[in-house]
Amino acid sequence: EDLLFYTITDGKEQVPISYFTSALKKTGLHPSDPRLKDCMEELRHAVKESVNEVMMDRDLFHRCVGGNIVLLIQAFRKKFIIPEFDVFAQKINKIYDMVKTQRDGKVADYIPQLAKFSPELWGVSLCTVDGQRHSVGDTKQPFCLQSCVKPLQYAIAVHETGTERVHRYIGMEPSGLKFNMLSLDDEDKPHNPMVNAGAIVISSLIKPHSNKAEKFDYVMEFVKKMAGQEYVGFSNAMFQSEKETGDRNFAIGYYMKEKKCFPPGADMIDSLDFYFQLCSIEVTCESGSVMAATLANGGICPITGERVLSAEAVRNTLSLMHSCGMYDFSGQMAFHVGLPAKSGVSGAILLVIPNVMGVMCWSPPLDRVGNSVRGIYFCQELVSLFNFHNYDNLRHFVKKQDPRRPDGDDRVCCFSLPQSGALSSCSWVSGEAGWEM
Repeated sequence: EDLLFYTITDGKEQVPISYFTSALKKTGLHPSDPRLKDCMEELRHAVKESVNEVMMDRDLFHRCVGGNIVLLIQAFRKKFIIPEFDVFAQKINKIYDMVKTQRDGKVADYIPQLAKFSPELWGVSLCTVDGQRHSVGDTKQPFCLQSCVKPLQYAIAVHETGTERVHRYIGMEPSGLKFNMLSLDDEDKPHNPMVNAGAIVISSLIKPHSNKAEKFDYVMEFVKKMAGQEYVGFSNAMFQSEKETGDRNFAIGYYMKEKKCFPPGADMIDSLDFYFQLCSIEVTCESGSVMAATLANGGICPITGERVLSAEAVRNTLSLMHSCGMYDFSGQMAFHVGLPAKSGVSGAILLVIPNVMGVMCWSPPLDRVGNSVRGIYFCQELVSLFNFHNYDNLRHFVKKQDPRRPDGDDRVCCFSLPQSGALSSCSWVSGEAGWEM
């Protein structure tokens, strides 16, 4: 702890608390991170008890770090997945500003509640698999997930019932058609879970023996766990608007009922109602980025450490997002961006960079196929600058910027503190030279 203290303070015996919190933010850790709850409460208590500016000395530092020592060592020794996070965040801001100038697209108006959003709204949040956070723009404004809920409900269904049962009723091929077409595959199944037909059938597979309220609460609890208990809400106005303008979805439902697409005992109208409810779940860019990071982290929420989804469910979900997640732009997205993503007509794009981070972009103006214009531009610019495309790391390729920690840079560290309290040696098992103080 002493060694870490002097690393943070550059050898000084005490520094203002603001110096410590500022240094913490540069690593990407956010003061609201639940892993830092005790640390932040101790700091707030110290500020409350003092009349003058509170200085952090070794004693206060020891009281604050407590069980967070390993996390803070990783942060300040730059052992997180994005070591130079403050530099990376500045580059994200530049992309954000460049994309903000885009004025193309039109806000969806076929659902009246969607038409109420300003076309000027634009936000981007990201969360890494180590829980590093960055947000820029309108990232606290709630919006409905719409089709971005489809990969989440599919993941929950696979987590709960397994791949074999889910795909007994739903295919896994891109449809080549619009997302709301009355179309089934050669086996009279919806083409995949990312089109409306597939998502409606998925709704019938989640907690099939529970009532409507229990099913909704079950999914909401799942989504909240994925978001690390950050903001997840529900828009009743959007739900009512969805039902009132949902003729196409009712037509799809009756068509699938006639083709016997639903599992035995499932009620088609109840499944549609549940689907409309799930589309009306609200998040912000900030909470949505944690959900995306949970997928990037193999089903474990980065800021709580809780296993939310099975590895099987995550792998299947990312595979289908990659091939089918972006409406009629899915092939181009796979070609140009090379990452799993899912869009929604609210203007959201949920982007997953496996083993690195999750991103949530939101801007209401949409292109002709229903994707956020600014969101698509952001994803393309991100991959143009950084080597995040799935095939950017092939041998002999022109190298882009790689903000990640080098391969083989182990994050395990060992301290040696004698009983006297004097600092002895510190050996970092990281493939780099050890150092002593």
